Amino acid sequence: MRLVVARCEVLYTGRLTARLPEAVRLLMFKADGSFLVHDDAGGFRPLNWMTPPTVVDEADDAIVVRKRAGKTEDRLEIRLVEVLSDVTHDMGESAALQKDGVERHLQEELAARPETLGEPLRLVRREWPTDIGPVDLMCRDEDGAWVAVEIKRVGTIDAVEQLTRYLERIDGRCRGVLAAQAIKPQARTLAEARGIRCVEVDLAVLRGEREPDLTLFG
Repeated sequence: MRLVVARCEVLYTGRLTARLPEAVRLLMFKADGSFLVHDDAGGFRPLNWMTPPTVVDEADDAIVVRKRAGKTEDRLEIRLVEVLSDVTHDMGESAALQKDGVERHLQEELAARPETLGEPLRLVRREWPTDIGPVDLMCRDEDGAWVAVEIKRVGTIDAVEQLTRYLERIDGRCRGVLAAQAIKPQARTLAEARGIRCVEVDLAVLRGEREPDLTLFG
């Protein structure tokens, strides 16, 4: 997490326009892509905030935080007058983001045989780093294009959003695959709308502990 204390002016544009006059404020950049502006009053609620996924652009005297909102763009422009403190702390891996045993084992099996995801993939690296966390598997397909694979026990809308944020931060052309033992219908619909392929995988089948279910055609 990055914490910046600065004398600054904040301008929000998007669904409406709002301006915070020049004052000393706390700017909070969270690893999940959240951005918050606090002052020393008003309780726990931030004055401005932006939920992930966000894009942050920085110059010597300004910070711009952007987020797509349908056909429009929400935008926070922070004009820096004086930076009083700028520190980054490693908060460790969030317990909410830690993989359970099933996810770890799925990752191990799919890393060893990525072609079981239904196409000829070649593993490049496990835990590919980004500024908001690691991609489970980074692969290349038969044409040499990048493929980012996110692995979950259950594929949810949150999993699709997480993979979307990763894809936005990976340079170059890259597509996504969400692999899970079960994928929620709403998550599948959202993933398909974003060009993310969904694959349901069975850990027992991957381990060779049982044969895959057969479909009989009469």
